[in-house]
Amino acid sequence: MKRIVKIGLSVGLVLGIGFSAESSLQVVDAKTKIVSFKNCKELNKKYKGGVAISSKVKNRGGKTKYKPFVSKALYNANKSRDRDKDGIACER
Repeated sequence: MKRIVKIGLSVGLVLGIGFSAESSLQVVDAKTKIVSFKNCKELNKKYKGGVAISSKVKNRGGKTKYKPFVSKALYNANKSRDRDKDGIACER
């Protein structure tokens, strides 16, 4: 009887951990989806100020209207959109 209870609890713990790990993985994947946009117009629809590689970079192209979104991975995926090579892609 004790053995059956132990096996039942073990199986319950393993299945419970398995389900919670799967659901948390889906949330992490949804948050970290990196998109390479076709052009700056498409990127600016979602990120009005463009995308910066870090919060410490300064815009070399003059005054901008919007503050850029900071994401190193997103910037690296859209690095070719940074014409002036200042660390901010598609700044506006």
